Amino acid sequence: MKGKNKKSPQGPGAKTTRLVHQFSQFAHATSLWTGHPYAFLFAVAVVLVWAVLGPVFNYSDTWQLVINTGTTIVTFLMVFLIQNTQNRDTLAIQLKLSELVIAMKGAENKFAAIEDLSDEELAQLHDECRARAEVTGKHLESRKVPAPTTHQKAANGSPTKRTDRRVS
Repeated sequence: MKGKNKKSPQGPGAKTTRLVHQFSQFAHATSLWTGHPYAFLFAVAVVLVWAVLGPVFNYSDTWQLVINTGTTIVTFLMVFLIQNTQNRDTLAIQLKLSELVIAMKGAENKFAAIEDLSDEELAQLHDECRARAEVTGKHLESRKVPAPTTHQKAANGSPTKRTDRRVS
């Protein structure tokens, strides 16, 4: 998508679309930068400088207010950036999973759009899946071959000792 000439949208929603796109790009770039170890080191450096300046300002209310206000503002703004990035990542993962469900032979396509269901519908679908899993589990359990006993008779009638073969 980068490097392609995109035609700017026209009409009443053009500014909103452009704003959403710019915010999304900004949020993505910010999440990449703030998730980097250098960003963490920068935050630690800011706190250390603030702590070192404590005696200079006699640990005054203003000195405390600086760090409290700064961290509150950064936290407040980061909540929106993180939420935007989380929404984008969740949607991308959901789309990838939907594509896999649709592409799988025999899969129920209703799972491809599962994120659009209400909480009640999700709970009902969960109960259905749990019931299917229990039935499948019981079916698999019934198909298990019983393990041979310690002294099982061979085909010729003589007792044989069972040996465990373990794969390492």
